[in-house]
Amino acid sequence: MRIRWWVAAGALLAVAGVVGWAVTRAPSAEPVAGPQVRTTTAPLTRGDVTARVQVAGVLGFDRAYTVVNRLPGGVVTAVSAPGTQVARGAELYAVAGVPAVLMYGTTPAYRDFAAGMTDGADVRQLEQNLVGLGLDPRRRITVDRHFSGATASAIRRWKAARGVPVAQRTGRLAFGQVVFLPGPVRVGQAVVEVGGSAVPGAPVLAATATARVVRVALTADRQPTVHPGDPVRVTVPGLAEAVSGTVREIGTVATAPSQGPGPATVPMVVTVTLPAGAPALDQAPVQVSVTGAQRRNVLLVPVTALLAGASGGYQVAVADDAGRRLVPVRPGLFDEAAGTVEVTGDGLAEGTPVEVPVS
Repeated sequence: MRIRWWVAAGALLAVAGVVGWAVTRAPSAEPVAGPQVRTTTAPLTRGDVTARVQVAGVLGFDRAYTVVNRLPGGVVTAVSAPGTQVARGAELYAVAGVPAVLMYGTTPAYRDFAAGMTDGADVRQLEQNLVGLGLDPRRRITVDRHFSGATASAIRRWKAARGVPVAQRTGRLAFGQVVFLPGPVRVGQAVVEVGGSAVPGAPVLAATATARVVRVALTADRQPTVHPGDPVRVTVPGLAEAVSGTVREIGTVATAPSQGPGPATVPMVVTVTLPAGAPALDQAPVQVSVTGAQRRNVLLVPVTALLAGASGGYQVAVADDAGRRLVPVRPGLFDEAAGTVEVTGDGLAEGTPVEVPVS
C-alpha cells in the first residue's frame, strides 16, 4: 500500500482531543500520581489495523457544463427539464423548432458540417457519433477527419429517423444543430424557458455529467496521507450500507476559510457508484472513510489513551497491580473510524490495562 500513515503529533492531538489530560511529567518507571480527570482503563488488544481517515463530503454530480446557444436567434420552443438525463442523439433544446442535439466529443462544434469542408477533429467526432447511433449499417464510413459521401448519407438517415421532412433531409448539418460534450449530461437548470428568447452566444442550459462524485474539503495537514486511487467507503443518507468509491484527484493549492479561523483545505474528488434505486440526492452531506495501509497482529489502544510526553512523543499510563506508571510508546497506523492506534513500547503486551478518560 502507498500510505504509510505514521501519525503526526498535531493530527493525533487534534482528532483525539487528548490535550485536555496530557501528562507533562517525564516518563518514569516509578508509580506516579493519577491525572486530575475521571478515568477508567481499557486493555491493549492485538489485531489488525487499517489506516482510515474520516472526512465530511457533499454528494453531487461530476463536471459542470454551460450549454450556449449556437442556433440563429429566436423563440425557444423546447428545453430539457431540470433533472433530465440527456444521452447521445437526444435534444437538449430547440429554437424556432430547430433542435440542438447532444453528441459526444471534446472539441466544440464551430462550423457547418457539409461536403467540401476542410478536414478536422470535429468531423472525426461527428462520424464516431453517427456510427455509435447505428446510422452506418453498411459500415461505409471511415472514421477520420474527412467528411465523405458516407458521412452525408448517415446524416440523411439520421434526419429521416428524427422525422425531418423529406425536402430537408440533406447531408448537411448547420452550425448549432450539434452540441459536443464529453458524455451524457444531467440538466441542472434551464436558463431560458420555453417561450423565451434565445440569442446566439447566450447560455441556455446548465448541466453536469451523470456520474456521481463526492467533493471533500480536505484539511491540508491530511493531504500527505491521502492519494489518488485510495479506496473509500461513503455513508449516504437513505442507504443501509456504505458504498465503495475511489479518490480520483486531490488539489495542490490550499485555501484558507472565507470566514473566521480554521484550517486551510484542498479540494478532493471521490468517484462513487450508487446502487439501483438509490435516492436521487444532489448536494447531500455524506461521510467518507478513506482506506490506507493495513497491519496485521499488532498492539492496539484507543487513541484517547495517548498522552503527550514532556519532551515530545507519546506515552500511555499503565495501571496494573504494580501501580500506575507512564510508558513511552511509538504510534503507528491510526484508524479514525475505529478510534484506535497501533503502538509499540517496552513492557507492553496484549491485555495490559491503560488509562483512558471517561467519556
